[in-house]
Amino acid sequence: QLQLVESGGGLVQPGGSLTLSCAASGAALDYYGIGWFRQAPGKEREGVSCISSSGGSTNYADSVKGRFTISRDNAKNTFFLQMNSLKPEDTAVYYCAAERLGGCPRRISMQHFDYWGQGTQVSVSS
Repeated sequence: QLQLVESGGGLVQPGGSLTLSCAASGAALDYYGIGWFRQAPGKEREGVSCISSSGGSTNYADSVKGRFTISRDNAKNTFFLQMNSLKPEDTAVYYCAAERLGGCPRRISMQHFDYWGQGTQVSVSS
């Protein structure tokens, strides 16, 4: 059973950067598509980014394009979300997720993902 654990969240000022990590255990990530989601208070969970098992396909929500970068290190069974130029509206609990088919859907929706981490809080405030 694949298990995912996020780390790297925290408090950062607007314009700052954070890198989130998601460490997997219980299975090798090589064949899984992976993604990041976030949920702000009072809002639904939304897809932020995903990357295919090969790393050849990535997608981003319009709100983070050009600021966030998803990557994966299969050798370390870990994947990352580099977040730059952070804005107060990026404040949310961020979740990592994995899906068995190895894909990265253009529309990054929860229904495609099978395994979830517990979440890490990211707060952007001065």
